[in-house]
Amino acid sequence: MKGYEYRHVVGIEDTDLLGNVNYVNYVRWQGRAREMCMRDYAPDVAAGFSDGVRLLTVSCQCEYLRELTLFDEVVVRMGLGELGQTQMVMTFEYWRRLPEGEELVATGEQRVACVRAENGHMVPARIPESMRRLMDAVTAGRR
Repeated sequence: MKGYEYRHVVGIEDTDLLGNVNYVNYVRWQGRAREMCMRDYAPDVAAGFSDGVRLLTVSCQCEYLRELTLFDEVVVRMGLGELGQTQMVMTFEYWRRLPEGEELVATGEQRVACVRAENGHMVPARIPESMRRLMDAVTAGRR
């Protein structure tokens, strides 16, 4: 998968009573990858769009394939699943770094919509050009 990479080392705060990474952290890492990608490639997106457009997470999911534990090194790779006029889907792969390579431990995705406040309500808005450029960068595999 080409895409943006977010690297994380599992800490005690990421684990549950059994010593495994708590499931909610995978979704948190999706958000972190998205934020860091925006910081690196589209600072105007991270700071808020100048025309009042905001990102709204519509749905997110994660499928767990293997367990992660304390001090595992994880690479979360974010890519583009689909890009519409007002919504997009970002895909995620979670890879455990091992001495002999990498092991896929989970997959996931997020659907986000661009919205704008209008008369006290949120209404769909076109994905700004800066966000499209960001997703082009992710799709091209630049980091």
